[in-house]
Amino acid sequence: MTTPLLPDDYLHLLNPLWSARELRGRVVKVVRETENAATLVIKPGWGFSFDYRAGQYVGIGTQLDGRWHWRSYSLTSAPEAEQGHIAITVKAMPEGFLSGHLVNGLAPGTVVRLAAPRGDFTLPEPPPAAILFLTAGSGITPVMAMLRTLDRRGTMPDVTLVHSAPTASDVLFAEELAALVRKHPTLRMHTQLTETDGILSMDELGGPCADWAERETWACGPPAMLDGAERLWKARGIPGALHLERFSVELAGAGGEGGEVTFARTERTVTADGATTLLDAGESVGVQMPFGCRMGICQSCVVPLLAGNVRDLRSGVQHAVGDRIQTCISAAAGDCTLDL
Repeated sequence: MTTPLLPDDYLHLLNPLWSARELRGRVVKVVRETENAATLVIKPGWGFSFDYRAGQYVGIGTQLDGRWHWRSYSLTSAPEAEQGHIAITVKAMPEGFLSGHLVNGLAPGTVVRLAAPRGDFTLPEPPPAAILFLTAGSGITPVMAMLRTLDRRGTMPDVTLVHSAPTASDVLFAEELAALVRKHPTLRMHTQLTETDGILSMDELGGPCADWAERETWACGPPAMLDGAERLWKARGIPGALHLERFSVELAGAGGEGGEVTFARTERTVTADGATTLLDAGESVGVQMPFGCRMGICQSCVVPLLAGNVRDLRSGVQHAVGDRIQTCISAAAGDCTLDL
């Protein structure tokens, strides 16, 4: 018997990565990729499954000023060749409090919390004979895991990568991508430097990839690019050939009037405004909130609404008692209580 402490408390004293309650990992290396981006190499602890697929993302949580902050990032490591390590590549965003800390302030040796890999932005097995990767900015990260995996398996099909970045110095993994192109005759890359070449419109896609409509396509980048790709593929009558990964979702923000949010099982309460998601509100008072993509896609954060009303920040739809709501894209519309 270990009461009042739990076995997990003793395991934590022996090794912070030994936990039966949550996934943890230790940052073993921080590699600067560009001026504002870095790769974090992480050694996961007990319970982490390396049976993930290239293109999936992982949640990472770190404590800042006494609060846990969570975000999800695409894994950039190939699943089968990292020998117990995983990697994510983070670009510091001007409005991104956590991303800036991960790039510039997270020291090797830091223990972080992890969420299991998720996501369906992956290649089928075997991969298609002809592939187009359409990426921009940090949208290259899940595709980099795919390319590394194909390279290490020696199964590089006919691949065209069309990637956009402001300048040459902003291209993530530039040297490695160039080496892959030299190594694999079946891999071609077009780099669109938007500060000098302009933004590549979807109407111009036939320039760098004349047979784009004949390829299975995986696209990841800013919303405007992905929205344009959706319209183009739909107009050509081939929407099923386009696979998208979005890093953000447009939230209406205004709409909910906010209120007092109660987390019934954990007996915690917080006052949140109408633009703060219930997920962020719960984490701000230390509630262990379930989450996945944090943008309303994966459904990992769905919980029952026990009392009050909440509003979907994307659509403005209001939910009432008894509904199961997504905390990552919902805000309080008056006082409410969640089954957490």
